Amino acid sequence: MSFYDYGGVIDKNTKFVIFGIPWDYLTSIKAPNSAIAPDKIREVTNNLALSTEMGVEIPKLKVVDIGDIPIERENVEMNLNKIKTFVKEIYRQKDDVIPIMIGGDHFCSYPVIKAVGDNFERKDEFGVLIFDAHLDFYQEWDKGVYSHATISHRVFDLSYINDTNLLIVGTRDIDIPELKLSEEENIHHFDAYLVSEYGLSNLIDNIIDFFQNSKIKYLYVSIDIDVFDPSTAPATGYAIPGGLTYREIWQILKSIASKFNIIGFDLVEVAPNLDLPNNLTSNLAAKLIAEFISFISLNFGENINETTEI
Repeated sequence: MSFYDYGGVIDKNTKFVIFGIPWDYLTSIKAPNSAIAPDKIREVTNNLALSTEMGVEIPKLKVVDIGDIPIERENVEMNLNKIKTFVKEIYRQKDDVIPIMIGGDHFCSYPVIKAVGDNFERKDEFGVLIFDAHLDFYQEWDKGVYSHATISHRVFDLSYINDTNLLIVGTRDIDIPELKLSEEENIHHFDAYLVSEYGLSNLIDNIIDFFQNSKIKYLYVSIDIDVFDPSTAPATGYAIPGGLTYREIWQILKSIASKFNIIGFDLVEVAPNLDLPNNLTSNLAAKLIAEFISFISLNFGENINETTEI
């Protein structure tokens, strides 16, 4: 089973490499099971149409799906090393591909962001954009420094990440201790209410301005499913009201793909066991991944529908 039935071999034409991390050991509640999300999100693509909303033929996108990283659920250090090695091997096969990770809980994003950032030479032009209902900026939580509630802090700890190239969007459920921590470190976050207060176009402009003012040209984008309003994406362990809609995130991704070079992205925290019987959230996740790939591809200046079919 693969995402939209893409092949699994990286070759000279490959531009995007999808892989899964079926790991949710570092989540903080028992209800969600995001470890099964990579397979479920692949599965639902069997029943989705094969063109994007803007008419791009999905089978003609230059994508491969190389499967999942083998995970030992409770062996955190071993998994971190496996993920690092896995991403390094992707770049060894073709150094200009764009990795796309499907999680898993949000901590899965940290080792991928680190691997992408470590591999990228122009670190002064590299930034990270996170979509999340939470800051996830605790120094420690539950099992320690490694947790889905510490992911943003671990990213911030990377030597090439600071308060000018890390931005969190969609926040609306922030505890006082992490709010104070973020204020001490001057971490920027654009809360979800800004869409209704000032409009979506203003939020998009602010996102673009934030990175352009810092001379950022390359972005890694991490999407936690709980950034969406739970009426749009109910399969989340944290159903926080007041989130963004699919169309709002779609428009943001379309806009940033036209302004920045996206060098990697992920979508995490989908919990299929909490979804509706019609797979609403998994369908949303699959479509959003395909749409974002098409936006990035269009930014290459390619006529996608004239490319060789994979």
